[in-house]
Amino acid sequence: MTSRDGDPFVRHRNLLFTVAYEMLGSAADAEDVVQETWLRWADVDRAEVRDARAYLVRIVTRQSLNRLRTLARRREDYVGEWLPEPLLTAPDVADDIELAESVSMAMLTVLETLGPAERAVFVLREVFDMPYDEIAEAVGKTSAAVRQIALRARNHVAARRPRQDVGRAEQQAVVDRFLGAVRTGDIQALLDALAPDVVMLADGGGVAQAIRKPLTGAEPVARLLANFALLAPTATITPAWLNGAPAALIDADGDLTAVSLVIDGGRITRILAVRNPAKLTALGKEATLSREG
Repeated sequence: MTSRDGDPFVRHRNLLFTVAYEMLGSAADAEDVVQETWLRWADVDRAEVRDARAYLVRIVTRQSLNRLRTLARRREDYVGEWLPEPLLTAPDVADDIELAESVSMAMLTVLETLGPAERAVFVLREVFDMPYDEIAEAVGKTSAAVRQIALRARNHVAARRPRQDVGRAEQQAVVDRFLGAVRTGDIQALLDALAPDVVMLADGGGVAQAIRKPLTGAEPVARLLANFALLAPTATITPAWLNGAPAALIDADGDLTAVSLVIDGGRITRILAVRNPAKLTALGKEATLSREG
């Protein structure tokens, strides 16, 4: 009998959650998939499993693919912009540059533009560096087909991924300047922090008030943020690490918003604001993400 601490599922759980989250963009759905994986693992004859890690990743991938197809139908009826669920993470997640980029809110929005099989192949190959034959088993395709899908997905993501080529210290400095400008409603300070072609997206899910379409341009975005400072002068703005990057949580009398930023050239090029309360439930504790296990 294997002890609980020595059970491969326990040992690989953080990896399994990370795989599911990157495929689904939802912490709640990822947790459900991990639990489903555990139930299936509990019924497996361990003596017949040669590589427990590969076996568990295969289960979590298949369960994620099943859920992705269900989510695709649900998101067709979603009110306004759909953004991923933000995760509260420790600053050291940023030390693993590839992991931090792959779980960033900006990257997850790009992954949403892939089909289910393309997303699974991209995540398993580009993020977790799994061999093509293992990916083929996980997604139920031939190794040759997986190589073609991987190339197509890689090109698709490369053409759409936001540029963010700054170090952690510079990134934090830009975020701090931006948050200071939001607190005061200083339009000029906001304009200085924003790229001319900045895009702001907000996800209220039809539950919380939010802009329904992307807002583009430094001036309209700055005016909107300055207006927020006037309407909610007592709002609390707390710096936080979300999805491996400096970000913020804004609490206006119990109305919470998670704000993630994309920075390039010392200015903010994209603002992602999640206001749907159902997507903010995972912010109560730090998520443990891992590409190892």
